[in-house]
Amino acid sequence: MDANHEKTTLEQLTRKFITGCHILHYHNVVDAYGHLSFRHPFKSDRFCMSRYIAPGTISSPNDLIEYYVKDAEPVDPNSSKGYSERCIHSECYKRYPSVQSVIHSHSEAVVPYTISGVPLRPCFHMGGFLGTGVPVWDIGEAYQPDDIKDMLVRNVHLGSSLAATFSDGGDVPKHAVALMRGHGLTVVADNIEECVLRAIYTQKNAAIQTTALTTRAAYGKATQEIKYLSEEESAAATNMTKWSAQRPWKLWVREVEASNLYVNAA
Repeated sequence: MDANHEKTTLEQLTRKFITGCHILHYHNVVDAYGHLSFRHPFKSDRFCMSRYIAPGTISSPNDLIEYYVKDAEPVDPNSSKGYSERCIHSECYKRYPSVQSVIHSHSEAVVPYTISGVPLRPCFHMGGFLGTGVPVWDIGEAYQPDDIKDMLVRNVHLGSSLAATFSDGGDVPKHAVALMRGHGLTVVADNIEECVLRAIYTQKNAAIQTTALTTRAAYGKATQEIKYLSEEESAAATNMTKWSAQRPWKLWVREVEASNLYVNAA
């Protein structure tokens, strides 16, 4: 592959990344906090995410920082300040070679499922990727004595502990989403579009499940149990969202392009 082709590919991916950040903000998955990243397409030992700014304000390639997967340190030591929780991303890339994009969010619709003991489960076909249940990672069980206990994933050992939640020990993630107690969620995927889709529909699924639980409670025990997707239905629905991901993506791109808030100069 020649240098010009690599340059063009990276430029296209950078533009897609910036658009993805805007889409996540437009759909309230992130606000001033939260972040998206992608693995470098030609250097698998590196990943890219923005400097320390709100996702909705990312606007050009100058806002991106390239990091080493091994320790989440910037390739350029003179880079701008980065996010404190970039080890969430580096450790997911380190543990799972197939993962190409990661999102961390504080979605308010999802947070109740990190602290209530009620499992987040797929309620409708667009949430099939959630599988038969979503694991909840408790940072309190991963702290070391010298850690700052502010709930942030500030270092490699905390990031590694979170990343391990996605599997049963292998190098292929069993789960697409992991919840973080009292904090939010992390999403992994094979590409930016799928990662954004999973983050958005995790939030939508949580809202639907909360409505279903509230509705059932209002009518008492006379109503039937909530019917979640079966394992077979979840697997089939996951495949459906993979091949149809471009459909919502193209709509979401148009939405942010039509907004005066967002700028994408990539």
